[in-house]
Amino acid sequence: MRKRLSFGFGVLILTAALAGCGGSPGTTATSAPPPAATTSAAATSASPTADSTTTGAEMKVSSSSAGQIVTDSKGMSLYFFTKDVKDSGTSACVDACLEAWPVFTTTSDMPTVEGVTGTVGTIATPDGKKQVTLNGMPLYYYAKDKAPGDVTGQGVGGVWYLVSPTGEMIKGAAGSGY
Repeated sequence: MRKRLSFGFGVLILTAALAGCGGSPGTTATSAPPPAATTSAAATSASPTADSTTTGAEMKVSSSSAGQIVTDSKGMSLYFFTKDVKDSGTSACVDACLEAWPVFTTTSDMPTVEGVTGTVGTIATPDGKKQVTLNGMPLYYYAKDKAPGDVTGQGVGGVWYLVSPTGEMIKGAAGSGY
């Protein structure tokens, strides 16, 4: 009788443990699937908090206090660095800069977009990842942006700016990064 009870209790604990591993908040779809004309691709993008896998458009247009801006699939703001050289194939943000300004990466050769009309591409990072570019300029997150819609990196140091859907720097928008 004691063996049966111990075995049954063990099975119950194992079942409960496995049920807890059934999924994570990052694996549930929170939006409708893309239209049939849009291709869907899984991609990994670096963010201030952690890498995550998303399905659908990797970059999209979102509304913010600065107007229409380019964001990742989760609505996190993306920025340009004025010290980057357009079409150079490299990033001027290195070492300590990358702690405050993590790169926006993808696993795809052609990242999917929704509403972004600028020319999308990638460049190789020193660690072999693919950093996403828009109109030949690398894209970054700002580590102090903690939630979708945050634009606290706008204008920081007079060299970091939000990105418009056409791939231009938004320099006149209000931001709290000054």
